[in-house]
Amino acid sequence: MTYKRLNKDEAVVLLVDHQTGLISLVQDFSPNEFKNNVLALADVAKFFKLPTILTTSFETGPNGPLVPELKELFPDAPYIPRPGQINAWDNEDFVKAVKATGRKQLIIAGVVTDVCVTFPTLAALAEGFEVFVVTDASGTFNEAVQRASWARMSAAGAHLVNWFSVACELQIDWRNDMEGLANLLSPRIPNYRNLMNSYSAFTAK
Repeated sequence: MTYKRLNKDEAVVLLVDHQTGLISLVQDFSPNEFKNNVLALADVAKFFKLPTILTTSFETGPNGPLVPELKELFPDAPYIPRPGQINAWDNEDFVKAVKATGRKQLIIAGVVTDVCVTFPTLAALAEGFEVFVVTDASGTFNEAVQRASWARMSAAGAHLVNWFSVACELQIDWRNDMEGLANLLSPRIPNYRNLMNSYSAFTAK
């Protein structure tokens, strides 16, 4: 294996089917934990100025609309409401939006992991993209389904990551806007905020 790092100039974030109805199916994370992880990944995308693409599937049905927080965070991002395609990669507009970025590293998260994340991941890998699956911003029915999905994507060549590792790999060096990264991490990781508060108190002495 050749280690190729995530690069903020080569990466695009794909947020797939984080819809109000589908999110109710997520059982491998608690509701608050999952929401925090999804919004943390969104924060990372904004902080590093990564192109971000939003898509939903059959949102006029029980899957529901995109969660409002993501629409608010990315008001100008490409937004593809798929009329029915289960695999986002089967939607021509979605694939065009991805390819229009000119980027080959796909950072993907979605609901549910075994379908909405796995299917486009496998399709993108088959077309030569490098895919990074954000495991903690993707959710499904239970941990058994979660593990099976991860195994399938990993065997096909996908990289399994979490939002924190994505942030750190893009950051490269703590000295690259340490304050900005700390302000990103602190609201999403309470223990990190405690660490920063402790450090600030110590250095103020």
